[in-house]
Amino acid sequence: MAAPSLDDKLVVAISSRALFDFEEENRVFEGGDAAGYMRLQFDRLNQPAAPGIAFSLVRKLLAFNEAQMQRVEVVVLSRNDPVSGMRVFRSAEHAGIPLQRGVFTQGRSPFGYLRPLKATLFLSANADDVKAALQAGFPAARVLTESVLASANYPNEVRIAFDGDAVLFSDEAEQVFQAQGLEAFQQHELSKAAQPLPGGPFKPLLAALQRLQQAGNQKMRIRTALVTARSAPAHERAIRTLMDWKIQVDEAMFLGGLPKGEFLREFEPDFFFDDQTRHVAHAAQHVPSGHVSAGIANVA
Repeated sequence: MAAPSLDDKLVVAISSRALFDFEEENRVFEGGDAAGYMRLQFDRLNQPAAPGIAFSLVRKLLAFNEAQMQRVEVVVLSRNDPVSGMRVFRSAEHAGIPLQRGVFTQGRSPFGYLRPLKATLFLSANADDVKAALQAGFPAARVLTESVLASANYPNEVRIAFDGDAVLFSDEAEQVFQAQGLEAFQQHELSKAAQPLPGGPFKPLLAALQRLQQAGNQKMRIRTALVTARSAPAHERAIRTLMDWKIQVDEAMFLGGLPKGEFLREFEPDFFFDDQTRHVAHAAQHVPSGHVSAGIANVA
């Protein structure tokens, strides 16, 4: 029998609050009563937690697994204590989420364990952990726990939407926009239309999703969307960059600065990733959303 391995798997590392709705319990913890939080979680051990913001994404990704081929692994990576971790596992079992692995650090930052987990994605409600993960080179996003839950309209599709600059792509062009304005940005991108953008923090995730799609599964498919504030003529460099990477997206929305929320509501993603706090806060009113604290827009 082969030794257990996470090689060649899409590994999602996720915090307890991103997977389940622990907001009521978290208020006890944030109030400074760590022992009270642990007692509350233990008292509710047999009370399954409600789905959290990233629950739909996780459940659908795990549906790519088949008896003879396990392509996706979900690992809970949490600042919770091990006692509270028991409720996470029980809630997952009740919800039909096959969790085998979890790391619970009782208040200490857990992001260092992303490397031995070979994580493809890290989702957490803790902004500091997400920032540290991004700095270490992992695709990571802070889950906005105030987001609306995902739609149930596409049970056999994993739907994921990405912003472009500072998420899929580097923030090279965004730096021009921030320093010199829209006209300079458009001219910069037009002059470099044939020159692919460097990859951003979420390029590896998009590539992994494409590999998962190509691996094949009769029950499930992945649908991706690029949702960006870019407009013509700056659209061309984004499209050519994806072509150069040999990565396809199913839909592309070049919105020229229009609010993204209503467009995302029509796409109905299981999750949306954006680097700009105002964009992601607006999107969270319509779809499950996460903040990617990368690039010039997040420099204090």
